[in-house]
Amino acid sequence: MSGTTILSVEDLDVFYGASKILFGVGLAVEKGRTLALLGRNGAGKSTTLKAIAGVAPPRRGRVRLGTRELAGARPDAIARAGIGYVPEDRQVFPMHSVEDNLLIGAKAGPAGQDHWTLQTVYASFPILAGMKERRAGLMSGGEQQMLTIARTLMGNPEILLLDEPSEGLAPIIVQAIGELIRKLRAMGVTIVLAEQNMHFCLGISEDAAVIDKGHIVYRDTIQGLRANTEVTRRYLAL
Repeated sequence: MSGTTILSVEDLDVFYGASKILFGVGLAVEKGRTLALLGRNGAGKSTTLKAIAGVAPPRRGRVRLGTRELAGARPDAIARAGIGYVPEDRQVFPMHSVEDNLLIGAKAGPAGQDHWTLQTVYASFPILAGMKERRAGLMSGGEQQMLTIARTLMGNPEILLLDEPSEGLAPIIVQAIGELIRKLRAMGVTIVLAEQNMHFCLGISEDAAVIDKGHIVYRDTIQGLRANTEVTRRYLAL
């Protein structure tokens, strides 16, 4: 990697009550690239994204978006600074329409950018354009996943955090989510993707980090990880 670092995470410690979950986690994400954060269930992937987004505030460490320090800031301030977080459990507003869900997330980006509007979202997510009046609670799991990604993009973030976007979805929907992420990557969107499924990440990520028991244990390109059978067997094999 040799580009401009947009997100820098250093020495993050996170606790849930008295239990320490993350131990000095560090990551660097380059602008316009996709980083896959891989690990088994319970390894600390979701907690890492929650710590970056301010949902699980770190006890120690730094989170910088560009030159701005965000560790310890409130989640709404972190969102306004340019970090878009798509949670694992989707969290749509079930009684509201698809379009209302999108409008709830609408805001200009930290530099006033407004690329993502209803028009550009519907152009990039045509499935949502065809169900704009449908209540979000009546959508399938895959449709809700697309809606939550689109709603987050409506906030015009600098970087997109995706927590387990393929989990619990049918293979054909996982394929559609993968195509969507590839499309976003081609548009220059910077993405951190927390996943258990390395094979899902192979065609959509350039860089990889592996987390195990709250520690980052490996960093490389995704192809370097694919070739490292010792790391994949030790930390990713089911």
